[in-house]
Amino acid sequence: MSDSFASPDDVVERLRGIGYLADQTMGLTVYLAQRLEKPLLLEGPAGVGKTELARSVAMATGARLIRLQCYEGLDESKALYEWNYKKQLLRIQADQGHAWSELEDDIFSEAFLLPRPLLAAIRSEDRVVLLVDEIDRVEVEAEALMLEVLADFQVTIPELGTMTALRRPMVFLTSNDTRDLSEALKRRCLFLHLDYPSLEREREILLSRVDGLSDDLAGQVARIIHRLREMDLKKRPSISETLDWARTLVLLGIESVDPAKATETLHVLLKHEQDLDKARRELLGQPSAAGHKPAGARRGPSIEPGHDRFRDPEGKPA
Repeated sequence: MSDSFASPDDVVERLRGIGYLADQTMGLTVYLAQRLEKPLLLEGPAGVGKTELARSVAMATGARLIRLQCYEGLDESKALYEWNYKKQLLRIQADQGHAWSELEDDIFSEAFLLPRPLLAAIRSEDRVVLLVDEIDRVEVEAEALMLEVLADFQVTIPELGTMTALRRPMVFLTSNDTRDLSEALKRRCLFLHLDYPSLEREREILLSRVDGLSDDLAGQVARIIHRLREMDLKKRPSISETLDWARTLVLLGIESVDPAKATETLHVLLKHEQDLDKARRELLGQPSAAGHKPAGARRGPSIEPGHDRFRDPEGKPA
């Protein structure tokens, strides 16, 4: 397996071969990120396949995936490196008769260094895909930890000097767009916005990832999911939740989704009670909790009992 993509079409084809359906824009951007050796910033709602794209590229190129999961309070000891203090203490205790000047160079050597994801990616001699996941969850100040790595693919350790990448990793950063990232970070990256897939692409994803799913049921699931995502929900269904729901329907032997069958299993898709209530009312054609639909509300397609297809407001099949 080649560790380099030959073209944007090669990216699309190889990702499709492992079950990730990328479009031409994705293929082009991933190809350029690899050839230009630039980090790729993936931005978009949660659950649209950003993390899965990085995983799939690692699989397609035979690279090792190193993941840094970001969170509030992340510091360099968890992102870059830290010293093995217990091991250092044991070394000092074993040589109590020696002067500190004799011990210092020894205990601050690579033998006592604990690499974290960023440093591990820099020092790896193998092919690596570095995934910095949900970078928008860290404070702006913490982004500075990433800049040296993203700009020069190197890490500076005061006691040891600068460590430069032996083999530049391919870097993916993901953001759910919960806050604006710094311009300094964005300048160092190529950018790709991922959104929820179109109805037809979601149908293709379902058919490629869910065993035993019929074309008919895949189309019904995709249409219901798109209708739910148009609603004002606290959390819209992600692609992974859509796959879980489709697998649930196959497991239960459901061949056609009518309103009753859809509402019975909605808890697989929606994880908030208020969202479940809204969805049930919408699918069953019931009025909102206030007794009427808001003025100017968009009238979406409906599902007729006993039918497996949506109908639009004029009564035509969707």
